[in-house]
Amino acid sequence: MITPEGMQKIKDEIDHLWRVVRPETTKKVSWAASLGDRSENADYHYNKKRLREIDGRIHYLRKCVDNFKVIDYHPHQEGKVMFGAWVEIENDRGLKKRLRIVGYEELIGMKDYISIDSPIAQALLKKQEGDEVLVKTPAASITWRIHKIEYEK
Repeated sequence: MITPEGMQKIKDEIDHLWRVVRPETTKKVSWAASLGDRSENADYHYNKKRLREIDGRIHYLRKCVDNFKVIDYHPHQEGKVMFGAWVEIENDRGLKKRLRIVGYEELIGMKDYISIDSPIAQALLKKQEGDEVLVKTPAASITWRIHKIEYEK
């Protein structure tokens, strides 16, 4: 599962890798190859390796695009914590958090995003504003109160 914003980021990354990064790296490989003996040419070997990494990433991302199911906002989600929701919560110690529940591929580099499979997301799902939820983890059990639920529409 993935949000529409997450799918767009994947498509943007594919486009950037294919149209910008890969052509630049291909030019570097061609330039390094034109210098002659490739056996001791560090530029050639590094950029060939980099090209394989880029191609691997593009292949992986294209598979993601084909396999992930985009979960769009639907009015029936309003007022309940569902996939893609931004949720403001507070515990009994006054610690406040604002989190977005997303799929695992969207977590990279996003500090306020949590996986739909995480204990806190599982506890919050289908709850409403004002509800209290008990989140059990191996480290502790904490009660959180839901203050606000929002969706990107």
